[in-house]
This record gives sequence, structure tokens and C-alpha cells, in this order.
Amino acid sequence: MPFYNSEEERKHGLQQLQQRQHLIEFCYTVAQKYLFEGKHEDAVPAALHSLRFRMNVHGLSSVELVPAYLLLAEASLGLGRIVQAEEYLCQAQWTVLKSTECSYATHSLLHRNLGLLYMAKENYEEARYHLANDIYFASCAFGTEDIRTSGGYFHLANIFYGLKKLDRADTLYTKVSEIWNKYLNNHYQVLSQARIQQIDLLGKRFETDTGLDEAQEAEAIRILTSIWNIRESTSDTAPQKTIFVLKTLVMLYHLMMNSSKAQEYAMRALDLAREQQLSDQEQNSIQDLLSLISAEDAHLVT
Repeated sequence: MPFYNSEEERKHGLQQLQQRQHLIEFCYTVAQKYLFEGKHEDAVPAALHSLRFRMNVHGLSSVELVPAYLLLAEASLGLGRIVQAEEYLCQAQWTVLKSTECSYATHSLLHRNLGLLYMAKENYEEARYHLANDIYFASCAFGTEDIRTSGGYFHLANIFYGLKKLDRADTLYTKVSEIWNKYLNNHYQVLSQARIQQIDLLGKRFETDTGLDEAQEAEAIRILTSIWNIRESTSDTAPQKTIFVLKTLVMLYHLMMNSSKAQEYAMRALDLAREQQLSDQEQNSIQDLLSLISAEDAHLVT
């Protein structure tokens, strides 16, 4: 810990540290968001800033540098710079090996990025090994049904899909969809209850949100849209699975307060349900979603 000559110096030092920590988190979130949006070139400056701020706060060999190395590795992969990605991943691995205090979450991120590296190199056996470790460490950190674990399942599903092992891919895509659907519906229920209480107490509307940061919202859009695109090819044989993903996207965009997108996906779901002559119950559930969006939009206007 640094030595301070006075209480005023101590407070100033702590304030500077808090500002640096905020900058670290901000740069990390921005870089992550760009990566999930496929904007790999744009992610690099934010990831480099995150790394520099981490070095200033934690030193040159701290395990706190690993998340920034992993951002840079993923950006390099997206830009087709596999050798550069390997260099960043080697640095991250070496830092983790030297550390005695590396969290499960950091281990998970490391293995996820190693999985992505081997996917890019088309070494699917090694990729599956690392993604299995990603899922294990993420499950230890957050639980098996957490949205932060779902990324590992998603990438593993992509491998099986690419290898034409469609049953395994389907099982994992279904699991990922269910994890996000459960999170979003549970979050909406919590918000609804809080809204009722706040209206009762203050007489005003409680604002809707996802409970996610910008990077997590971008991840949700990327994952769910990818699964929907895959599901569309099997809409004739398994329309319920396509509709389930569409309804999850409806809830996501509704919580993001993007009513036009929410309505777009709800109408797609309703059109598919009618086209496939699904049950009245299924069609009514989608109509209820549309009514919900319209009603809450009316509240926003008033």
C-alpha cells in the first residue's frame, strides 16, 4: 500500500485509484461490446487502454492483466491475425500459471478464448477440450444455468453444427436459448413487481431495463440472433423452437426499450405460428406479448 503523509493525501490517492478502476471497467466493457458486435478493429484501442490502466494499477505481472490480454486475443482472431492472437494468449496463460489467486471466472475466459483460437485453426478436438473447461470453470463461478456460462455452450454448439453433428448442436442451442429466456423472464417479473410497488408509493412509472451492461446486451443479441438464423432453416420441422427463440428476442428488445424490434420479432413469431397452424394457446401467448409491448409503449407516451 502507498504511504500518505496526511488524511487529505490518502483521500486523494483513493479517489485516483477509484477513477482508474472505473476507466479499466469502462474500457473493458466498450471493447467487449465491439467484439460481440463484430467490430474487431474498433475493439483494439479500448482493449489496449484497459491493459495500460491495469498495468498502472496492478503492475506488469498481475493476473488482473489477463482479461485485457484475452480481449486483444479475441480482436486479433476476428481480424485474422492468428499468430498475434496466440502471442496474447501465451501471455495470458503464463500470467495465470504464475498466479496463486486466479478466479474461476478468469480461468473460464482463458479457456473460452483458447477454444476460439483452436476453432479458427480448425483443430476442433482441442477446441472442444478448452470449451469444456470453460463451461466447467464458469459453472464453478456462476452456476450451470447462468448467462455467463451460456457462451461456452454456444461456442461448443457451433463446433457440433459445423461438424454436422446436428443433434448435439440442437441440444446445446436449446440449452442456451432456455438460459437466456429464463433470465429475461425472471428479470421482467422482478421489474414488474418493483414497478407496481413504485407506482403505489410514488405514482410514477418504474423504467424498464435488462439488468445487463452494454457488452452483455450485445452478447445476448449476437447469440440469440445466431440461434434464430439456424432455427429458421428447420422452421418447417420444428417451428416451436424457432418461435421460442423469437419470443426470447422479443423480451430482450422489450427490456432494452426497443419496441420496434420487439414488435418485429413478435410479428415474425405470430406469422410462423399461423403459417404452421400451431395451437391457439401458442398464438394467444404471442398476441399477449404484442399487447404487453403496446400497453407499455402507451405508458411511455403518457
